[in-house]
Amino acid sequence: MSEPTTYEQIGGDAGTARLAERFYQRMAETPQFAELRAMHPEDLQSSRDKLYKFLSGWFGGPDLFVEEYGHPRLRQRHMPFAIGEKERDQWVACMLLAMDDVGIDEALRSKLLTNFFNTADFMRNQAG
Repeated sequence: MSEPTTYEQIGGDAGTARLAERFYQRMAETPQFAELRAMHPEDLQSSRDKLYKFLSGWFGGPDLFVEEYGHPRLRQRHMPFAIGEKERDQWVACMLLAMDDVGIDEALRSKLLTNFFNTADFMRNQAG
């Protein structure tokens, strides 16, 4: 029997949607994420939907982002934004809080945190 996917471990579609929703709620309501919030449009619905669709496939569920938008090309898609260590750290901290809020267990949260950090660090296009 194979190990359940991350998608299954966090509750499938509903868990993935909850995480994306909580991430953007945290970003919008937490003053320490002001710079990160400023990089996004006023209405966060499209950003939330794209994160949800990306995470679905990244977690091992339906590849919704690829089906709608093609290959994620994350670094290319994020090039228009000035992303340094501060923005990376805000994104990761916001995701950590969102994972805590939705109740992702500690072992999975730790694994995801490493993966999220590495991906966010790859998005950096500014020194410092």
